[in-house]
Amino acid sequence: MKSGPSGQDRIRSIVIVGGGTAGWMSACLLAHRLQRQQIKITVIESSAIGTVGVGEGTVPAIRDFFRDIELDEALVLRETGGTFKLGVDFRDWLRPGHSFFHPFGLYGARSRGVQFHHYWLKLRKAGHDLPLADYSLCTQMAKAGLFMQPPANPANDLGIFDWAMHFDAARLAKLLRILASKNGVEHIDDRIIGHTLHPETGNIQSIETEGGLSVAGDLFVDCSGFRALLIGQALGVPYISWNDFLPCDRAVAMPSELAGNEAPCTVSTALPAGWQWTIPLQHRAGNGYVYSSAHISDDEAAATLKSRLKGAALGEPNLIRFNAGCRARFWSRNCVAIGLAAGFLEPLESTSITLIQTGVEKLLDLFPDRNFDPALAAEYNRTTTLEYERIRDFLMLHYAGNQRVGEPLWDHCRTMELPEKLAHKIRLFRSRGKLVRYEWETFLDPSWLSMYAGFGMLPDRYDPMADYFTNDELVSALGRMREAINAALKHAKPHRQALAEMCGS
Repeated sequence: MKSGPSGQDRIRSIVIVGGGTAGWMSACLLAHRLQRQQIKITVIESSAIGTVGVGEGTVPAIRDFFRDIELDEALVLRETGGTFKLGVDFRDWLRPGHSFFHPFGLYGARSRGVQFHHYWLKLRKAGHDLPLADYSLCTQMAKAGLFMQPPANPANDLGIFDWAMHFDAARLAKLLRILASKNGVEHIDDRIIGHTLHPETGNIQSIETEGGLSVAGDLFVDCSGFRALLIGQALGVPYISWNDFLPCDRAVAMPSELAGNEAPCTVSTALPAGWQWTIPLQHRAGNGYVYSSAHISDDEAAATLKSRLKGAALGEPNLIRFNAGCRARFWSRNCVAIGLAAGFLEPLESTSITLIQTGVEKLLDLFPDRNFDPALAAEYNRTTTLEYERIRDFLMLHYAGNQRVGEPLWDHCRTMELPEKLAHKIRLFRSRGKLVRYEWETFLDPSWLSMYAGFGMLPDRYDPMADYFTNDELVSALGRMREAINAALKHAKPHRQALAEMCGS
C-alpha cells in the first residue's frame, strides 16, 4: 500500500484570502479536519473592506457543518440572533394571490416501493381535491408558526423532516473567527495589494499587503468575494455568465424591525421585476428585493422594498450588483475559489452558504500535496460544475413555471429555452410523474415535487403500480395520514417559544 505524501511533499501552509462567511467557514473546517497535520492556516482580510453579508438563509446541510466543527447549534442560534427554518413560503410566483410551500421534509408515505405522490396523483385524477401540502408535517408546522425537533426514530415517513437556520451573517462570521483563532488559525487584518507567481509553474507564491507583509503559502483559498483577487485577477480564470438563464442581476437589502411572531420559514414573494425575501431573526427582520435591472431602476427597487417593509427600517438600502454564473474552473494551479469568488446563483433558495460548505468538503476529500496532481483539480472542477448547474436548473424552474402573463420579465422567463437536463426532467415528470435525480443534486425529490405541484406542472398519468390499491383504500389511507400529521402538530410549540427553550433565554 502506498504511503501518504512524504514530509517534503506535504502541504505545510494554507493562505485564505478574504474573511466573511466564506473565509471563516473555510478556516474552521480546514483547521478542524487538519488537526495534527502541522499545517499553518492564515486568513488575510481587511476590516476596512465590507462583505456582502446578506446570506441569512441556509438549507439543512448547515447543521452538518456545525456538527463537523463541533459548534453547538443552540450557541449558533443565540450568538447570531438565529431562528428556525422549515422551508420557503412562495407567494405570487405562479400568479398573484397564489402561494405554495417548499418544505425540508417528505410528503406522505410510500408503500410497496411506490412514491406517495403517485397515489396522490391517482386520487387527484379520480376527482379528489387533496392539497399536497396536507401531507407534509414540515409544511403544516410552518403554516401554523410551530416548531419541534425531528424525532430520532420516526415511526414512518410522515415524521421525516429537517430544519435549517436563519442568522445574522456578520455575527456568524465573528463567531467562526473566534472559533478558528482558538484552533490556531492566524488572522491578518490588512489590505491585499498584490501577489507573486512562481516564474516556472505559474503557481501563486505569496500575497503582498499594504502593511508591507509578504505571506507565502503552498495552497491558496480565494474567498475574496466578487473581486476574485486570486482565481480571477491573479490566475485569469474566466467567469461564465448565466444571465441568459437567470436574468436577475441586482439586489437591494434592508433590515427592519420585527412586526409580529414570524413563522419558521423564509418568505419569497414574486414582484413584477423580480422577487422579495423576508427573513425573521430574533432581533430584526432581513429584507431584500432581487431584481432585473433591465426591468426596474435601482432607485425604484429600493423604494419598492422600503414601501413593503412590515416594520420600521433599521438601515439604509444596500445595493448589490451581481452576474449569475460561475468560474470556468474553481481549482486552478494551487488555488481553490470558495464562495462568491467561485460563483453566485442569486439567493432564491439560500444556496450560497451550502456551496461554501461543499466546496471546502470537496477540497478536503481531494486534498493535494505540493505537487498538485492535475487529476485532483480536474475532479474537483467536474463535480463543482455539476453542482452549480444542478442548482441553476432548480432555480430556473421557479421562473419558468410562472403564469404571470403580461409582465415582461416573467413572460421572458416563461418562454426562454431551458437547458436540456432541466427540460428532460420536466418532460419525465409531466409524462408520468417520474422524478429524475442526477449526480450532485443539492435538492432532492421532495423539493422538485413541491415546485412541480406549486406551479401546477402535474401529469395526467401516474405509476401504474399505484393501481395495487383501490381509490377507496387510498382515500382511507390518506385520511389516516392527515390525522397522524394533525396529532404530531400537538407536540410542536410556537416558533419563539421553541427558540427561547433551545437558546436558554
